[in-house]
Amino acid sequence: MRIGVLSDVHSNSVAFEAVLADMPDVDALVCAGDVVGYNPWPAECLETVRERGIPTVMGNHDRAVASGTAFRFNRMAKAGVELARERLSEDQLDWLADLPDERREFDGRVKVVHGHPDDPDHYTMPEEFSADLLGEEDVLVMGHTHVQHAEEYAEGVVLNPGSVGQPRDGDPRAAYAVLDLEDRSVDLRRVEYDVDAVREEVEAVGLPSRIGTRLERGN
Repeated sequence: MRIGVLSDVHSNSVAFEAVLADMPDVDALVCAGDVVGYNPWPAECLETVRERGIPTVMGNHDRAVASGTAFRFNRMAKAGVELARERLSEDQLDWLADLPDERREFDGRVKVVHGHPDDPDHYTMPEEFSADLLGEEDVLVMGHTHVQHAEEYAEGVVLNPGSVGQPRDGDPRAAYAVLDLEDRSVDLRRVEYDVDAVREEVEAVGLPSRIGTRLERGN
């Protein structure tokens, strides 16, 4: 079984569409959270996830949008939360609020969280990856850091597919991964998208300009 692994779409429908178009044939998709936040298209990204039935966990931006609490966020993050709350319907906000912190998919072989198995808000950077993070699952999927990385151990795989909508690892291309569950191998993938179109829409809707300009540098 081949699984497309996504995370941190962050309301960037241009990048999301590019990833879905670039995706090779897979049997299923999963998402490690933060469908919304930062960028201009929260409703479009949420509906794509919902219509495709992609199993998804709750990210910290998803939680902030659903609950209306963004007091710990910086100016860019807070603006993205406020825009999402303006543009999402009550039904869409309820969908976000119902997302779980953890999912176990494919007969329990894949565990999906946002930040860390024990703390959904912890940034688990690549240097923290270890087999100790694994429980009974074969594959642990995390997001939150926007840094693409995978490690294969005898016990299983620890994977962050990187961010679809706001990479922060120095590569501005949209990030995702393809997991082969049979041999527990990972293909880390990147795809170019129209960053200028996103930057222009960021300006047009009145979001902080740095939300768009940082996409050009992948940080």
